[in-house]
Amino acid sequence: MSGKMDDDRDLQETSGDYLWDRSGPSDPGIERMELALALLRHDRAAIPSFPENAFPAEPMAWWGAVILNMTTARFAAAALIALAIASGLWLSLVPRSPISVQSGWQIELTSPRPQPDDSNIDSVKKSWLKVGDALETGADSTARISVAEIGRLEVEPRTRLRLLQSATGRKHIALDLGTIRATIWATPGQFVVDTPSAVAVDLGCIYTLHVDGDGSGTLRTTLGWVGFHREGRDSFIPAGAACSTHRDSGPGTPYFEDASATFRSALAQLNRPAKQFSSDRSALQIVLAEARKRDALTLWHLLSRVDVASRDAVFDRLAQLVPPPHDITRDGVLHLDPAMLDSWWNALDLGDISLWRHWERTWSNPANRPN
Repeated sequence: MSGKMDDDRDLQETSGDYLWDRSGPSDPGIERMELALALLRHDRAAIPSFPENAFPAEPMAWWGAVILNMTTARFAAAALIALAIASGLWLSLVPRSPISVQSGWQIELTSPRPQPDDSNIDSVKKSWLKVGDALETGADSTARISVAEIGRLEVEPRTRLRLLQSATGRKHIALDLGTIRATIWATPGQFVVDTPSAVAVDLGCIYTLHVDGDGSGTLRTTLGWVGFHREGRDSFIPAGAACSTHRDSGPGTPYFEDASATFRSALAQLNRPAKQFSSDRSALQIVLAEARKRDALTLWHLLSRVDVASRDAVFDRLAQLVPPPHDITRDGVLHLDPAMLDSWWNALDLGDISLWRHWERTWSNPANRPN
């Protein structure tokens, strides 16, 4: 330690003054540094110099310079305006060839293309999907579709979809088969997907929708929430949840995918299209026993899907998980009062159901349906 202190003292005595004003003895290390940095030395004045007559000493002379500059500026502005007017007249008189404007949604279709060296390099073909057109991807091809100005679709292989409507505030496709991933940033209710067994309505989110060959399907939500609808039967699927749908019975009962395996297995039994709830009370009891507070999502939907005899048990378990709001009654819920059910849904804090009700009213208007 004492050796290091002696070295530091020697360095200070040797180069202390030289480092600041070059008056003391130089240090070899500092000299080497100076040589290395010489090329980067600043060689201009630190403060910019102004012409001597930039600010006239006489006040009247100074005001004269200001007036002259203002006059020059006005002249330059007038010249620019005149040039702009002349340019506009010239552009309006010169004949121009018509510009071709594409309509529809842009598609980027990607498929593997074999190369001479047997490597596979993706080839991308851009085209447009217009109202009435269909898009079908092959076994090895995918597509990305720009949904006008409101989002995009990722289309997986072996998928067929059709563009039904692309009006302002209403984008509507049909997914006949396969899988799409939708990312929509528009206001709720603007993007709608028909499937053979239900209609999916985006309420501002990201989700994946799959349709099997028999028309059944599954919807999984990543962000926001989605409404599944068919003939008065509604299912609401928030982020982290999934819902199956069947051609015969429409939307099933949604569930969070992190629910227990026992819960999901029993719910699958209840969701079978031909299954009557009254004939499988054991599966319902398992669902009620396994339900967490988060699974109130499923129990709320079951209120309107179980038989009347089973509705009391669902009410009691749901009330344990999420107490009913003060404005609803047991009798009203057991009789499926719409306003009371909506109030209890909002208490689950999974999204305002008024968004969905607004969409239902809008969509029921025949003018908003595609031809």
